[in-house]
Parts: sequence; structure tokens; C-alpha cells
Amino acid sequence: MRRALLVLAALVIPALAAAEIAVPPLKARVTDQTGTLTAPQQQALEQMLAEFEARKGSQVAVLLVPSTQPETVEQFAVRVQESWKLGRKGVDDGVLLLVAKDDRKLRIEVGYGLEGVLPDAAAKRIIEEDIVPRFKQGDFYGGVRAGTDRILRVIEGEQLLPRPTSDAGGSLLSQYSDLLIPGVILVIIAGSILNALFGRFIGAGLIGTVAGFAVWVFVGSLLVALIVGLVVFVLSMFSGTSGLGRTGGWTSSSGGGWSSGGGFSGGGGSSGGGGASGSW
Repeated sequence: MRRALLVLAALVIPALAAAEIAVPPLKARVTDQTGTLTAPQQQALEQMLAEFEARKGSQVAVLLVPSTQPETVEQFAVRVQESWKLGRKGVDDGVLLLVAKDDRKLRIEVGYGLEGVLPDAAAKRIIEEDIVPRFKQGDFYGGVRAGTDRILRVIEGEQLLPRPTSDAGGSLLSQYSDLLIPGVILVIIAGSILNALFGRFIGAGLIGTVAGFAVWVFVGSLLVALIVGLVVFVLSMFSGTSGLGRTGGWTSSSGGGWSSGGGFSGGGGSSGGGGASGSW
């Protein structure tokens, strides 16, 4: 049985790797593999980004692909940044705006050096306020242009206006919605490990305390932290009684296109995994 599983893994893992979408070579600041943007639109974006880089030094690039499947938009964005190395070496001040048109998903991937200037919450707001509304209307150039322009202005020091008070609850939820599913999975796994090491009650208490403290640090609400800590405690109490499975039905797709300009290359920067994702 063990040998059969090893043989199966040896067959499946290379097949999955081969199914990954290839990262296109970096030849310009704007790469459109979907044929969505016209040549003048790409040239306008290219000029704006080139002028910004000459003035500020930071590198911002735009990539439109049909799909990132079988990977998530986050996984593909990391691979693109690892290949393109946007931003100056040692400064890591690169930003990638990735749009997966057929998947209806997008990602702003932020380099280490800009995470303090363009934090996850700011990237999320740019997606929700500047890009997604235009994408929903079919205005892809308008969305890319507005989102890119806002990214550049934030890097240059412009502060985002505070959200309306009436939207405070929705704002909080939207900012941290991307962390919900990974957080639940982490709680289940950590709860199972701690339960095995310290016993069910003590293990659940430990993970609940850590989760509550983390929420208090990031959200700043003691009430929310207490509620989350209690919920996590209850979940982890029962985490050892059930398994967690994962299935998928991913398919791979690719598309042709062209990228504007030429001679552009990354400066050797790296991504810190920061940024935000969205859909429309």
C-alpha cells in the first residue's frame, strides 16, 4: 500500500507541476495576455509607470492573464514576483497588479519595502473602491488605470480618506475577510496538535487565548477578541474528532496576447507576501 501511494504521488505531482500556468517573461511594465487593452491604452499605462519609476525608484507592473488555475491568484502572484523580481534589490519596493480575467479575480502583491506604505488594508480598499466597481461595468482599462494611479499616489505619500462611519462594520469585515478561511484551517490544525500535546481542555485554552490576543492586536476591539477567543476555544475542543479534507476540480487554461514596449526588467526585489485580493 505504501509503495502504491509513493508511485501515485510520483505520477501526480509532476502532472500538477506541469499544469501550472507559465509565468510570462518580463518585457514591459504592462503585459496583457488577454487582448483586453488596446495598444494606446497599454502605452498610456506604460508611460505613467515609467515616469513614476524614474521619479520615485519603485517599480509597479501590471499583468493580465486569462486564468491562474490550477493555482489561486495569490499563489500565481507570488510566482510572478519571484520570477520578475520587481523593485530595487535590497529595497524590495515593487508592486504587481495581477488580473485573472476569466477567473474574475485580481491581486495587488506588495514587496517588503512598501508594506508599511501600502499595507494590506490599503490595497484592499484600492481593489474595492477603484478597481472592482469599474470591472463590474466592463471597464477593464478604467479599473486598471484607476487602481494603478491610486497605488502610485499612495506610495508617494497620499493618505486614503477614512471610510464612512456607517460602513465601519462592513469595512472591518472586508479588510479581514481574506484571513477567515486560512484562520479557521489554522485553528483546526493547531487545536489538534495542542490537544494531543497538552490535553483537550488545556490545548483549547491555549489556542483560544492566542487567537483572541491576535484579534485584539490587529482589530483593536477587546469585545471582538473575547468573542473570537471563545469561538476558537469551542472549535479546538472538538477539532480532534473530525478530519479536514480538501478536494479540487481545477482545470488549466491559457491565452495568447502581447505585451507593450520592451527592454524592461526587474531590479532584483522580492515580495513579502503582503497585499490583497478581490473578485468581481
